[in-house]
Amino acid sequence: MAKSDLEGKIAIVTGAAGGFGRAIVKSFVDHGMRVAAFDIDANRLEALEAEYSKDGVLALTFCITDPAACATNVQKVADHFGGLHVLVNNAAAGMSMVRPDHFTRTVQIEDIDVKTWQHFIAVNLSGAFFLAKAAVPIFRKQRFGRIINVTTSLFTMLNPGFSPYGPAKAGLEAWSASLAGELKGTGITVNVVVPGGPADTPMVPEESGFDRAKLIAPERMAPPMLFLCSEEGGSVTGQRYLAAEWDCGAAPSVAAKACNPAGWPGLTHNIVWPGGKPV
Repeated sequence: MAKSDLEGKIAIVTGAAGGFGRAIVKSFVDHGMRVAAFDIDANRLEALEAEYSKDGVLALTFCITDPAACATNVQKVADHFGGLHVLVNNAAAGMSMVRPDHFTRTVQIEDIDVKTWQHFIAVNLSGAFFLAKAAVPIFRKQRFGRIINVTTSLFTMLNPGFSPYGPAKAGLEAWSASLAGELKGTGITVNVVVPGGPADTPMVPEESGFDRAKLIAPERMAPPMLFLCSEEGGSVTGQRYLAAEWDCGAAPSVAAKACNPAGWPGLTHNIVWPGGKPV
């Protein structure tokens, strides 16, 4: 992919100070993009901003569960850089917030208090909506926009003991498919990128017992996202990519063929609807 294709593109990356976020920011900057890094961790975000100060990375500390803050900061990015082209909804609340040993001792419903459930839904689902709601009007005016949502494996969504993370990410997956259809033909694409298995980030704690050398490197998330941000990626929407299966040795257009539809469209064929089928 030519660097000039992405040069000057302006992107928001949420959860930018974490494992995936830092890797995505680095790759975007390396390809000439300008990046607004959103995170709630002020110290790590400050370190990220200092590392990329020469590249003009804009760091903004706030919580994406606040819809007013989302709207304000999206506009702040557009004003600062003079535009906006890409929104990567990567921020997440992980199961370690419930219990660090959740991989080895299954979380039960009694372990999840109401505030924790509400927080997971707010971070993993609602935050992406708040940011997209603020970004889409900007994208519509220029007839160009890329929304990339990081969900999780279908196994994790349904796996016992991965609630409320799994259900919240399932909601994000379903909404991604719906929004892609809603925005079809506008120049705005909506796609999903997932690691394809446990990754070497703080979301997988040491208590998991995994050999960290066998976990997916955070840097694997970047190549499919770079393609989706490109002009060539504009023909792709409503798809789900497994980063671990992206063939970095192939041309991006070839590697991009290894995808599946986001959500579960195969389950919608037998529709129960008054009068037969919806219009």
